[in-house]
Amino acid sequence: MAHQTSNRPLTSFKVLSFDVYATLVDWETGIYTALGPLNSRMPAGHASKDNKRALLQLYTRLEGTLEHENPNLKYSELLGRVYVEMAKELDVSLPQTDEESALFGASVGTWPAFPDTVDALKQLSRHYMLVVLSNVDAESFERTRTGPLEATVFDAVYTAQQIGSYKPDVRNFEYMIHHAKRDLGVQKEDFLHTAQALKHDHVPAKKAGLKSCWIERAGDEAIIGGKLGDFGDEVELAYRYKTMAEMAEAVNKAFLVEE
Repeated sequence: MAHQTSNRPLTSFKVLSFDVYATLVDWETGIYTALGPLNSRMPAGHASKDNKRALLQLYTRLEGTLEHENPNLKYSELLGRVYVEMAKELDVSLPQTDEESALFGASVGTWPAFPDTVDALKQLSRHYMLVVLSNVDAESFERTRTGPLEATVFDAVYTAQQIGSYKPDVRNFEYMIHHAKRDLGVQKEDFLHTAQALKHDHVPAKKAGLKSCWIERAGDEAIIGGKLGDFGDEVELAYRYKTMAEMAEAVNKAFLVEE
């Protein structure tokens, strides 16, 4: 069920800016799969063995800490460090070489897109410019774009690697707004920021003065981004949809009415 809290119609926006991993790409499945070697070496009685939620919560906590401490570190390298720190906390041994952690760091491009993503992006691109604002590095995103996203064309891509900080830093949004004005000729009011994670996207989007659309996916059960009730007036959701497919359907209807 869609919810609209803004008096602005969908047809009034020119740009959809996207978080990718959790909104367009199923990062939970991707990360859990990539954690397979660690998971396999945990003993049968380990509380986190085969426990997807526990492993992803640990991953999310360590990732956030390392992003805060190392804002200029390339994302694939940061992921390798997360993997090592996870092994320490889980008391799991690692091989003497760095190959296993490096493979985890390079796994981003293998994380699967949600089943509705590619078709929804094709439909939305008929009505809007599509912009990416992601915490990954450019190389990792390009592997995602040409792989799971099936060579979807975006009008602009802004990554943490370019910006020098990680979301939820509001500087990432300010960078996107400034550079999109130069690159695409659009203004801040032209954006509808579209994302799943409340903490990482919708809180800083509001600080930056952007309207935003929540793709709920797992809603309050999502591992990343927090629960809606935790944020109060820190978030202001102009639109809410369960999936990208639901958003695309609403957009098509809105533009059809205007024709």
